Amino acid sequence: MKLVKFDGFPFVEGGVTAAKGFSASGVHCGIRANKSKKDLGLLLADHDCAAAGVYTLNKVKGAPIAVTKDHIAGGCCRGVIVNSGIANTCNADGVEKAEAMCQIAAKAVHLKETNFAVASTGVIGQPLPLEPIQGSIDTLVKELSPKNHGDFASAIMTTDTVMKETAVEFTLGGKTCHIGGCAKGSGMIMPNMATMLCFLTTDAAVSPEMLRLVLKQVVDETFNMVSVDGDTSTNDTVLLLASGDAGNPEIVCQNEQYEVFANALYAVLMNLSRMIAGDGEGATKLLECTVDGAQTKEQAKIVAKSVINSSLLKAAMFGADANWGRVLCAIGYAETDVDIGRVDVAFASENGAIAVCQNGAGIDFSEETAKKVLSADEIKILIDLNAGEKSATAWGCDLTYDYVRINGDYRS
Repeated sequence: MKLVKFDGFPFVEGGVTAAKGFSASGVHCGIRANKSKKDLGLLLADHDCAAAGVYTLNKVKGAPIAVTKDHIAGGCCRGVIVNSGIANTCNADGVEKAEAMCQIAAKAVHLKETNFAVASTGVIGQPLPLEPIQGSIDTLVKELSPKNHGDFASAIMTTDTVMKETAVEFTLGGKTCHIGGCAKGSGMIMPNMATMLCFLTTDAAVSPEMLRLVLKQVVDETFNMVSVDGDTSTNDTVLLLASGDAGNPEIVCQNEQYEVFANALYAVLMNLSRMIAGDGEGATKLLECTVDGAQTKEQAKIVAKSVINSSLLKAAMFGADANWGRVLCAIGYAETDVDIGRVDVAFASENGAIAVCQNGAGIDFSEETAKKVLSADEIKILIDLNAGEKSATAWGCDLTYDYVRINGDYRS
């Protein structure tokens, strides 16, 4: 999938270790039966980092979330250990096992267990075995390197078909800085942050207070605007660590430097959001819905997510069917007041663009041209409410036969 540049922030290699001061590794430890798939990852900083996280609002939460929230409550973290294959959710010994994972990692690198965050992803309700983790920790530590970001990104995947990682470079106070990260997510995806995981690092110096603020702010504009299937996972976690190794003056308030950092973070999370949506279970197309002309930002968000969540619209996009009535239907049941008589709708892609609705009513258009536009891998759904000046974008994917096939035997 093509990366989308934002505000001139150049992309750099390195993913979650593009920032100075971080190493990563990933191995197959045996939690997953398929030996070709990595299932245990470790991310470690050279020293203590400022830390912030946002988590699922699902009432059923994975045990690792409780442990991670407790360990980084003071705004500090040194590393992350994460497994895939089993979510460690709805288990009586879940917290005990999550704490034990931190203990295993900490002992191997001579740190305290509270220096570590922990995450798990996979099947809910299955007990998590610790023996494979304990048996592989020495190899995991031995392979720690800034070059092994891809191994870490691979270790957190479940039904993902591609790794999702990116990083950008920017300047703060005359110093060159980086933000990079990786994410996993393909099904059970409609984050409501504050089975999607995202780990981010930066070498910019940012106070824990500002880190928490900016992470929540940018997640609201990116991951919280993604939907594959309308299901909010029990294990959603986004964690951001800041080493400060770039040497910029620490960001301690919402000033111009804060805005630069926020925009750089947006460039990373927006692209990771697109990757998650485009790699939705069974998906063949990335859908991007942009709502313009809204009265408020919140109204634009509500409408965009309502459209991107419509199963009927998603199915129409799979079939390259320009059934614009499904767009208006989704706008109509969105929980916000919209004057449908002022709404315009168009579809666009690399194959062209076509208007299909004006002032809430259909207009003549070429079905042949529409089919061509909607046959591309990335489809833009363009909506103008013609009621104000605010806008928002949401990302999703088409609904295919394979989504049912994948989820029909997910535990096998």
